[in-house]
Amino acid sequence: MSLIKEPKGIDFIIQSPPLTEKERIEISEFIASRKAKKNVVKKIPKTKVIMKK
Repeated sequence: MSLIKEPKGIDFIIQSPPLTEKERIEISEFIASRKAKKNVVKKIPKTKVIMKK
């Protein structure tokens, strides 16, 4: 991935419209669910492999 360089004398300004309260709640719930799933994966115990000689 490469960076976008601004041409001389031109500034790129990106301004997003403000989020509504509903959008903020949806984003917060999504982030919380992703974190919960991530923590579940970490709790799976590792198994040991025993090799006989």
